[in-house]
Amino acid sequence: MEAIDARLEFARRIVANAAQAALELFQDRDNLDIEIKGLQDWVSNADKSVETLIRAALGEHWPDDSIVGEEHGDVTGSSGFTWVIDPIDGTTNFVNGTPGWCVVLACVRDGQTVCSVICDPVSRETYSALRGQGAWLNGKRLKVHSASGLNAGTLGVGHSTRVPAKLTLDLLAGLLERQGLFRRGGSGALDLAYVAAGRLIGYVEPHMNAWDCLASMLFIEEAGGRIEPFDMQHMLDKGGRVVTACPGVYDEVLALSVASYGPLPKENVS
Repeated sequence: MEAIDARLEFARRIVANAAQAALELFQDRDNLDIEIKGLQDWVSNADKSVETLIRAALGEHWPDDSIVGEEHGDVTGSSGFTWVIDPIDGTTNFVNGTPGWCVVLACVRDGQTVCSVICDPVSRETYSALRGQGAWLNGKRLKVHSASGLNAGTLGVGHSTRVPAKLTLDLLAGLLERQGLFRRGGSGALDLAYVAAGRLIGYVEPHMNAWDCLASMLFIEEAGGRIEPFDMQHMLDKGGRVVTACPGVYDEVLALSVASYGPLPKENVS
């Protein structure tokens, strides 16, 4: 446990430093170099430089740990720990000057996320979690929403170009028919963190990458929420579907997701 505690404290420090660096770039975004990787998939020199900053710190403090990141190649280590980095989740928001982006860092061991931190420097909010010990927002313990019906709050809904748009439209139609509300904030990591904080009743996206979801799904578990089971190695290698909600609506949210996207493929389940 001491090894995990030490990594959580490190993650808090380096994410704070990275978030401050990202905020300075955000405030000077007219000078960003921006590339388009795909539909609604942008990357800037801010993403690359922030990830480089985090990787350098990881290499110095935990040289035997593995690294999986969005903008640079994977690093294979020997310690059994794997760090998962999203330097700026919500890049479209970031480059357009819109709040709703964050720096993400998770640590995985033995098929589980063991600790994680994300920071939204615009809102001055830092989320963190330690498996089995709880999740916190700026030091305050997190607890999911107490909703018992889809009409009692807002469901976060993301979309992936890996699936036909009609499938997500079917999910939205099913939600609206049950008098539910939805939002898409532009940062899956933040919307998932909002589930842990009780701001959203759940979140669904047909495909997410590991760096977008692992950190915040730990927050949700530690705050009393539920997530659809998944295979960690598959998520690290290829990503996968994310369905999560507070206990009172999880079954309804999962049923909506299965009705729209089908059952989760066997290779995605642990």
